[in-house]
Amino acid sequence: MKMFRFLFIGLFGITAFAQQTNKVDFIKCNALVIPNPVEKSISGSITYEFKLKQAIDTIKIDAINMQFSEVFINGILVNYKNSGKTLDLFEGYKRGKNRISFNYSAKPKQTLYFTGEGENLQIWTQGQGKFTSYWLPSFDDVNEKVIFNLSVEFDNNFQTLANGSLNRISTNAKEGKKQWHYQMQKPMSSYLVMLAIGNFEKQFETSKSGTPLEFYIDKNDVDKFEPTFRYSRQMFDYLEKEIGVKYPWHIYRQVPVRDFLYAGMENTTSTIFAQDFVVDPIGFNDRNYINVNAHELAHQWFGDLVTAESSKHHWLQEGFATYYALLAERNLFGDDYFYDQLNTYAEQLKRASKTDIIPVMNEKASSLTFYKKGAWALHVMREDIGPEKFQKAVKKYLKKYQYKNVNTDDFLKILKQVSGYDVENFKKVWLEQSGFETEIAQRYLDKNKFIQEFQELRKSKKSLAELIELLDSSAYFPMKEYVIYHTQNLPFDERKALLEVAMNTNSVQVRQAVAETVKVIPIVFKLQYESLLNDASYKTKEIALGNLWRNFPEDRLKYLEQTEAIEGNNDKSFKLTWLALAMNTEDISEQRQFECYEKLLDFASTNYESSVRQNALELLLQMNPNDEKVVALLFQTTIHHKWQFTKFGREAIRKSLKNAKYRALVTQLASKATGDLKELYLRFLNE
Repeated sequence: MKMFRFLFIGLFGITAFAQQTNKVDFIKCNALVIPNPVEKSISGSITYEFKLKQAIDTIKIDAINMQFSEVFINGILVNYKNSGKTLDLFEGYKRGKNRISFNYSAKPKQTLYFTGEGENLQIWTQGQGKFTSYWLPSFDDVNEKVIFNLSVEFDNNFQTLANGSLNRISTNAKEGKKQWHYQMQKPMSSYLVMLAIGNFEKQFETSKSGTPLEFYIDKNDVDKFEPTFRYSRQMFDYLEKEIGVKYPWHIYRQVPVRDFLYAGMENTTSTIFAQDFVVDPIGFNDRNYINVNAHELAHQWFGDLVTAESSKHHWLQEGFATYYALLAERNLFGDDYFYDQLNTYAEQLKRASKTDIIPVMNEKASSLTFYKKGAWALHVMREDIGPEKFQKAVKKYLKKYQYKNVNTDDFLKILKQVSGYDVENFKKVWLEQSGFETEIAQRYLDKNKFIQEFQELRKSKKSLAELIELLDSSAYFPMKEYVIYHTQNLPFDERKALLEVAMNTNSVQVRQAVAETVKVIPIVFKLQYESLLNDASYKTKEIALGNLWRNFPEDRLKYLEQTEAIEGNNDKSFKLTWLALAMNTEDISEQRQFECYEKLLDFASTNYESSVRQNALELLLQMNPNDEKVVALLFQTTIHHKWQFTKFGREAIRKSLKNAKYRALVTQLASKATGDLKELYLRFLNE
């Protein structure tokens, strides 16, 4: 199952002056922004066009910890107040159309991120959950929709991306710099404004309806274009047809960046996603971008075109995006895949319902509830009224509220008009009630033959011969996986025939199940098990290498030599496992073992993404936690921008400091350290 973005409570940040939108309508923003990677800052000039509908004492623009100068309204220099959170305007505007312009600068602590150095530099934004107002004077209230036209001045050796179409590139900027001028045609909420800068290569296609599709990737990953963006155009064409509303913007692009905070972010026209989804043909079978790709694309309609007015109605975005992503995958992989995913969602929701008691229509609902229970609610609705009426209702909903904000009743009202559906009961059962309706869901799942057979398999006590027959059949692979895991505690002699058939399925998933469940490898199965090292899955290769290394000490060097050239997926998990095994192989020289250890330390350093660093540190903490270099590398995790990584570091440090010997070591290191590292040591020692 692919990961989705975690929801931040307060995602739809409606500030104390949310009612400003009733009196003031900001229409257009023309902005020139200039990122500074040395200072990790940004500056620029902003012009907003707005319409004053009613008298108001103060107009506020959200701006976190920014500095302003030359604030003009309608061409006249005006006084203003900078609260540290907002730019407050109280003079110079009039009823009707107005224009404000000003210069600004900021050193954002979040939302705008600088990663890497030199030619590996990347700069990117993540507005959702943190607010664009940290790097661009804008609006935390999602109900304020603006046409954002961004121009970006930066080093001409880099590719610079923003929302909308690239209108032109100016070369008359400062020496060695260019200005990229991007233009939007329709309004959007501020959290959807984006910026991405890096050494990207580009490929493009055109959708069936004529929309330009742009795909970007780091210049070092150009050989991974196809597997990374596989099925992108097919999904675009499918969603446009299934939703029934033409893609609402004039271009769509996607770009991966290093150390992105979540799986992806649906910035209008321009999705940013995590580098971990950049894969080669083998890595594609371990973890691919397909579901996230479809999910973020669906948001271009559900979230970007039509935006929920508050967090209470967030399921209108995440539930829809999750469900339409599944429909897109169904179109690619068939009904069995679709129902298997729905069944997985149902099982997750059933388990969570014991403690997760907040319903869908609540701003404090969990991500699981918003995303997957929301998707289930839509599936029930679609099945009840039929795909045609469902599409008709969705189409009418999107057309009526395009470029506007909505709540749940807006959608349900249209649904009732189109189909006569009992929306009151639906709302009560699926949106206002906590828990998950497992029995109701099962009735919908049972429409699929595979699910029926899978449920029967789980309840039955089939003979070994019947299980072998199932493995040799055309049954969908999760049933075959289940057989392998369900029989893993049987003696090998009883399992041998079953495992041989499983290996002959040539299914990546089924063979991986064999790799995981056969930890003690009998000599008669050695040759077959060794073939797993050649499977089209780095995960399978890693499991197999570890088990073969442990089972056959005399062949350790052979296995390591056979797999030495494999790098694996973006998180370097395979290579890290290889290094750890090599360091513990007697036939490898001490010098080579030392080189392997040094490489592990390098992988744990700031030269790599957090996923690599964490994997490396977990190994180093097992091997040599008291190495001064390892201690320093662990403490350095706590200043990273990615909260998941810093959480790992903080927890590991606090656990280790409970050990008196480790605390004494850190105290000694703190006495010798200087600068930021010394401060880090002392911060945790003094907690």
